Amino acid sequence: MEFTLNGRQVSLEVREGASLLEVLREQCGLTSMKDGCAPEGSCGACTVLLDGRAVVSCAQPAERAAGRQVTTLEGLPEEHRAQWADCFVASGASQCGFCTPGIVMKAESLLARNPDPSRDEIARALAGNLCRCTGYIKIIDAISYAAGARRGEPVPAPDRSGKVGSRTARYQGRDQVLGQKPFVADMRVPGMLHGAVRWSDHPRVRVLRIDTSRARAHPGVFAVATWQDVPGERRVGLIFSDWRQFVAEGEVTNYVGDILAVVAAESRAAARAAASLVEVEYEVLPAVTDPFEALAEGAPAVHEMGNLLSVTRVQRGDAGAALAGAAFTATETFRTQMIEHAFLEPEACLAVPSGDGGVHFFSQGQGIWEDRRQVASVLALPEEKVRATLVSSGGGFGGKEDLSVQAHASLLALMAGRPVLLALSRRESIRFHPKRHPMTMEYAVGCDAEGRLLAVRARIVGDTGAYASVGDKVLERAAGHACGPYRVPNVDVESRALFTNNPPAGAMRGFGVNQVSFAMEAMMDTLAAVVGIDRWEIRWRNALDVGDAFATGQKLGQGVGLKKTLLAVRDAFRSARYAGIACAVKNTGIGNGLTEYGKALLRVEDDGTVTLFHSWTEMGQGVHTILQQVACEELGLTPDRVAVAVDTVRELDTGETTASRATALGGLAVIEAAKRLRAALGDGRLGDGRLGGARLESLAGQEFYGETVIDWTSKPTPGVEDQVTHFAYGWATQVAILDDHGRVAKVIAAHDVGRVMNPTLLEGQIEGSVHMGMGYALSEELVLEGGVPVTDTLKSLGIVPAVGMPEVECIFVEEFQPEGPYGAKGVGEIGNIPTAAAIAGALWSYDGIRRTRLPMKDSPAARGFVPKRARPGRVEDA
Repeated sequence: MEFTLNGRQVSLEVREGASLLEVLREQCGLTSMKDGCAPEGSCGACTVLLDGRAVVSCAQPAERAAGRQVTTLEGLPEEHRAQWADCFVASGASQCGFCTPGIVMKAESLLARNPDPSRDEIARALAGNLCRCTGYIKIIDAISYAAGARRGEPVPAPDRSGKVGSRTARYQGRDQVLGQKPFVADMRVPGMLHGAVRWSDHPRVRVLRIDTSRARAHPGVFAVATWQDVPGERRVGLIFSDWRQFVAEGEVTNYVGDILAVVAAESRAAARAAASLVEVEYEVLPAVTDPFEALAEGAPAVHEMGNLLSVTRVQRGDAGAALAGAAFTATETFRTQMIEHAFLEPEACLAVPSGDGGVHFFSQGQGIWEDRRQVASVLALPEEKVRATLVSSGGGFGGKEDLSVQAHASLLALMAGRPVLLALSRRESIRFHPKRHPMTMEYAVGCDAEGRLLAVRARIVGDTGAYASVGDKVLERAAGHACGPYRVPNVDVESRALFTNNPPAGAMRGFGVNQVSFAMEAMMDTLAAVVGIDRWEIRWRNALDVGDAFATGQKLGQGVGLKKTLLAVRDAFRSARYAGIACAVKNTGIGNGLTEYGKALLRVEDDGTVTLFHSWTEMGQGVHTILQQVACEELGLTPDRVAVAVDTVRELDTGETTASRATALGGLAVIEAAKRLRAALGDGRLGDGRLGGARLESLAGQEFYGETVIDWTSKPTPGVEDQVTHFAYGWATQVAILDDHGRVAKVIAAHDVGRVMNPTLLEGQIEGSVHMGMGYALSEELVLEGGVPVTDTLKSLGIVPAVGMPEVECIFVEEFQPEGPYGAKGVGEIGNIPTAAAIAGALWSYDGIRRTRLPMKDSPAARGFVPKRARPGRVEDA
């Protein structure tokens, strides 16, 4: 096949059935276009220009490009590339960056035919491009800036100061926008093979025989692994080691994401073809797919321990007596759905054998030290022979905490003696990784005649699916936050996590608080109506403040800005015709008795720059940038002199990047490391390359370690007063305003963040959170039939498109948090916690319907977002 690629004539032998994306990536060596959903063509990450028209290359048969002009981001004029990089970086339009190159190419096509598009025209042009991080607002800003630049207007200049509180540009932002910053699946090393997976065909089967002979005989195959090839432990896990990396003959599978075999071959196509040749003989068994049925006597046991993973109780005072004596009570049952994270980058791992019999793998996981520990256990290797290097992730949101394919890629690499890249397709990703817990929540809440809360009783059941993951902690967090950010003297909450044969449920942005927030905020609205006060007032009268007791009994210290967030939205809420209001609280740090660490290391290089080693995964939230800013602030350097790395070559294990804690713990550790570096030359700043009369280069090769330890929290214990379950909390109030057609027109998000570390990154976090919370409220759902995902494509998940994103007004309150760096607290999760409840309240004011189930697909606000249900996907479709 001959065609013109970026102005150069090329001639290639093309595999029958190959897509244009495959040809560009695998044969032409270009990686700006990403594989987010091939062959679905729904995410737009693979967008290129074909004869000047934007097309999704994963859905284009390669032969359609014959004799035509193909332009990728690499082939745009340098002037245009520079404009796109500056506009996206200055506006903060790229977070994880996986979707960005495809959006740039779509926008390039738009500006070619419409040099002065309106914001609405830009949003409509992005109909085929998904972004899970930003909420599109800053993307539209960036495209507007670029359009202005083409008309001769000045290009916005990114901030390069590095100061805390400034709009410092995202670390490696330019490379990210231009597709030059590699993700795992973009990496290539000499002799690299490709991996593929043979999955279970049903949620629950007894595996009688696994025959790999045909797969081994397939051309190009170098290794096939099953349970028999695992030298170490087959079961891994973050808390409980119950997740089987391979299911053995004679065992019963737990869900459709169980792995029976993996294959390594010369090409991805050959590996997938060989994996489909693995023959499995099995006996199909009845699956348990409902958590209440899982509790019933005689239900199939998903695990030997039974189907009950955990029970958490939070009890204070006498809730029964308080409810009986309350002036007003309300009872209701709420149900929330299973949600797919839909990070744009599917799971992938590159594993390279090392000369000492070990392995070096490149991970996108949310905790590479945990990844290393578990991979070492599977391979029966000491941890010092297993090295993990973080490759910044194309989105995570909690879905990449658990080990994915790192152990499988590493095992294949050692068996084949060659590097192996194992990358999942979108359908495989959806069937495999943990989701947000669906929950059923029964609430009874009582208040006095003036609307002051007296008691909350809640019973919560969560479907934690096939494996434990962090399900017990999610339900523990739900119980601890079940009363919301309100003063409740009498509490009786019980939560249970149940195993089923559904896909596992684990960490997802909010970690169990989203579900109970939806329920508790609805109860507040109901009580306000019966008391006869407005919905803002009942929240004001019950808002937690310094000295009050949280639901768990923790007495709150300094750093409670909830009332300030309420004041910030009061007038807008009361003046809107159709509005809903919701408050939220979210812990910073895991807490609940776990010792937590922040660790960082500053190494001075020969050229007078500094390399910052830390432990947290960059997945779009901006932790590399924030910690770089802390180093710059403490040392007086500019960002061009501070590089950032996360690699187990330095022992800085702090666990998973979770619980909105990376800024708080990581920032404190960087401050400590910087103090030691400064002390080595005398106190001062390094802006001129000197400190105490000596040059920074005089410390070349030296490393300065910083650490902070939080070891004073406790597990929620009924009857214990003044216990400290978390070292800090974030606080928020959001207002959702509907237009006259019942659509969400605006969201006002007032958040107590302690200290604004970077306004651009912070706005992006909140806008993206609101977008995710809006989808949770109205349209998103992972639909299962008999434990099998039905909505197993990005298009079928109900993600809100750019044209559906409302205006978001961000208001930031800075209530100093003593435990955080410069007073900061975590914001990564809280942004999407109150959104669903605020929208539900707005809909109630619009049509008088109290909705108690998510998503609210029947509402006018969901019109146009709810997809048609897709057919169940088959393994071979991947």
